Amino acid sequence: MTKMTDAARDAFLAATRIGILSSAGGDGWPISVPVWFEWDGSHARVFTSAGSPKVDRLERDPRVSLLVVNNVGEQEYWVAIDGQVEVREEGAAELAKRLADRYWDMTNEEHKMTVAKWVADSATLRLLEIVPTRIRTYGG
Repeated sequence: MTKMTDAARDAFLAATRIGILSSAGGDGWPISVPVWFEWDGSHARVFTSAGSPKVDRLERDPRVSLLVVNNVGEQEYWVAIDGQVEVREEGAAELAKRLADRYWDMTNEEHKMTVAKWVADSATLRLLEIVPTRIRTYGG
């Protein structure tokens, strides 16, 4: 298996890609959901609504894996960030805005209205910060 260098990993994660966040369900089976994410070189961050079932799961068992893969047509690469999540009340709206700028065409009025609602209702959002215990990579 070919591992990425840290620089290659960071460049790969800087591209706009969907991540798959996996956590343990109440019955122990993994539950995976697609997410927007941000990687700063040491932590991954995701936002969600405070009432999301994933918040309950993560407060019960904070272990997660965030898998990010190549886009169709690209050479096969992937990064899996395994670790623990810290659920935070602060910073979620700011992250949501940054990620919307990255993932959406913000000239679209519907997108602008959605982001404005997220910011206005920031108390209903949570920031999920993944503190890695292991990072696995392939490619390069």
